[in-house]
Amino acid sequence: MSTAKKEQAAEFCDINCHSSSSGERKSHHSAEFKNNLNTRLNRIEGQIRGVKGMIERDTYCDDVLNQLAAVQAALNGVGKMLLEGHMKSCIVERIEAGEHEVIDELLITVNKLMK
Repeated sequence: MSTAKKEQAAEFCDINCHSSSSGERKSHHSAEFKNNLNTRLNRIEGQIRGVKGMIERDTYCDDVLNQLAAVQAALNGVGKMLLEGHMKSCIVERIEAGEHEVIDELLITVNKLMK
C-alpha cells in the first residue's frame, strides 16, 4: 500500500487493522472514527426513543412518519460513513493482497444497503 493510501486508511483504522490472532477478519477502527460512529448511533438511539414516545402519545401518523424518515436518513449516513472507511481500508488492502473475491462481497453488501 502506498504511503498516501496508508495515511488515508489511517483515518479509519489503527495500525493493526483487519487482522486478529485467531485469523478472524476484524476491522480495528481508530478511536476517533469509532467515537464518531458511536456519537451518531447514540443520536439515532435518542431519535428512536422519541418516535416510541410519539406513538405512545398518539401523535399524528404523518408526524411519526416524518421522524422515521429522519431516523432512516441518519442510519443511511452511518452506513455511508462505514462503507467509505471499509472501501478505503479493508477493500483496498484485500485487493492488494490478491483477494479479489472481496469485490463480490462488497457488491452483495452494497445491494443490501440499497434495498
